[in-house]
Amino acid sequence: MLQVPAYVAAQVLGSTLAAGTLRLLFNGNQDHFVGTAPTGSEMQSFVIEFIITFYLMFVISGVATDNRAIGELAGLAVGSTVLLNVMFAGPISGASMNPARSLGPAIVSSQYEGLWVYLTSPILGAIAGAWMYNMVRYTDKPLREITKSASFLKNVNST
Repeated sequence: MLQVPAYVAAQVLGSTLAAGTLRLLFNGNQDHFVGTAPTGSEMQSFVIEFIITFYLMFVISGVATDNRAIGELAGLAVGSTVLLNVMFAGPISGASMNPARSLGPAIVSSQYEGLWVYLTSPILGAIAGAWMYNMVRYTDKPLREITKSASFLKNVNST
């Protein structure tokens, strides 16, 4: 349990240092914000961030915790999910999916407008995604044992 606060602190520190490094390296326009901010309403961004973080956590739960998943493809599954999330949600909310990713640049730039969206929605989305995966995961049987009987195919073929 002591690891969680240290993990959160490390993420926020890393995000803050990264945003600070960008500010030092690219010294042209110092008022350019490298963080995430809603382009539409805050509620639109809240809902979008919830949905994309839900999907991301659902996929992560599946490939990282389920022994039925193909481990070698875990990175591809998670990376593809992040890519699709950014493609669809990036123009609306910035596709943060991580409170620390938004908090660090906000601290460096002292721009906190709409930050509550990125601190609450991804946390709620991740909790809901993990909870839903645990609800869907109804068995610990390996996939080959579930599909061996092909009972789900018999139902499809008989109709």
